[in-house]
Amino acid sequence: MTEDKKTQNKESENEAGLVEIQVYTDPLCCWSWAFEPQWRKLRYEFSGKIRWRYRMAGLIPNWNTYRDPVNHVNKPIQMGPVWLEAKHLSGMPLEDKVWFHNPPVSSYPSCIAVKCAGLQSAEAAEMYLRRVREAVMLHGKDISQREVLLEVARELARESPDLLNLTEFEHELSGEAARRAFEEDLKQVRYHRISRYPALTINKPGQPGLLIVGYRPYEALVSTLKKVAPELEPVQQVKNAEEYRKFWNGATDREIEEALNSDKQGHPASAEKSFES
Repeated sequence: MTEDKKTQNKESENEAGLVEIQVYTDPLCCWSWAFEPQWRKLRYEFSGKIRWRYRMAGLIPNWNTYRDPVNHVNKPIQMGPVWLEAKHLSGMPLEDKVWFHNPPVSSYPSCIAVKCAGLQSAEAAEMYLRRVREAVMLHGKDISQREVLLEVARELARESPDLLNLTEFEHELSGEAARRAFEEDLKQVRYHRISRYPALTINKPGQPGLLIVGYRPYEALVSTLKKVAPELEPVQQVKNAEEYRKFWNGATDREIEEALNSDKQGHPASAEKSFES
């Protein structure tokens, strides 16, 4: 992560911010990965005007209890076609064959690992979430395995030792604090009755807001943001691919395409509704 981005993150945390966004997601959610181009662009263009936090949804507790009647999924091999659809519709690179060759048994371990990183800082949680997603979405690794989660942490700690303390992370991975934080996220999922991901609650502090669910085009995301805060305007625009890659310390081709204006469309099953904060 660049120094400019670190500074902007600190400014965002220190300012009250006009809009609060809670992102309900899961490291194993292919539609959340597909949504990264739009979500990254929003944070770039409205940097310092919005603040956000991640809620881990616990998408797959285990395969004995998991049921997705919409996509007719109740076993790992059936998840492959869903990922293939997300890959085709979004244009994001995605290793759908992981469900044939190396299927994760649960998303709970990776959710807890993200909360472990979050015990150190919100920035550590965000960076770890991105890396653990890349591990499964790009490289087909089984992120339900402890060693894979530690491998992701080692790489991040080696690259950014001031961001993530590996010893502390490993200790907390077996502790109770991260589990309690994850349980609190699950309570919020149940409270808002969220069952599809990604889902974003968007509101001004202390006011009712809107809940947007599903893979959405960037225009729909901005439209919802403007309904909550009509006065909000972008603070910067993406000028070139090199600048954008540097800002994020790396980006996929699809993320660059979105940043420079894309014609990709959102998922037709997406929805928007009001909620009370």
